[in-house]
Amino acid sequence: MEVELIRHGATAWQKEGRYQGKSDIPLSPEGRNSLIPAEGCPDVVYVTSLLRTRETARILFPKARQEIVPGLEEMDFGVFEGRTAREMEADEAYRDWVESGCLSRCPGGESREQFSDRVCLAFDDLLRSATLRGEPGLTIVAHGGTLMALLERFGKPRQEYFQWMTDCGCGFRLRAENWTEDRSLVVREQIKLTK
Repeated sequence: MEVELIRHGATAWQKEGRYQGKSDIPLSPEGRNSLIPAEGCPDVVYVTSLLRTRETARILFPKARQEIVPGLEEMDFGVFEGRTAREMEADEAYRDWVESGCLSRCPGGESREQFSDRVCLAFDDLLRSATLRGEPGLTIVAHGGTLMALLERFGKPRQEYFQWMTDCGCGFRLRAENWTEDRSLVVREQIKLTK
């Protein structure tokens, strides 16, 4: 099965360097204008409950039906949401989190392990269901962290979490072969759907 994983378009908070995680921030005008419709359009595009993925999918795949997949949302950054690293330079909790390699639990939010487990479980359920329905492929518009979590765990060639970072409106076309046996996503090519 072919899987397309695409990161949503840019938001104002991203430009400002703010943690947006579970905050429901829309695309910025620049973010909307930089996206270009994809050449092909699947019947269904899988998105998260957050507006920025749904807006992106509407621009990239205007004729596709959208289906929300609970669990694929971005990491919950807790009390760090809406703030920049600069604003939190003197925040001891933020410094501790950064010094942990951003692995520990954000106060009021998730740890990277909790986030990755949530995302990977939701993705596994989606892929299994799609396989049972005989779908030839999946197109998913999600978040940067979501893509990094999925690809760190399932992507081939193997890479660390932050090595999978991709720009807004970009992503990967992958092949999920023998998913039930080996749980791997083989990278076929990168996708760029921006001007």
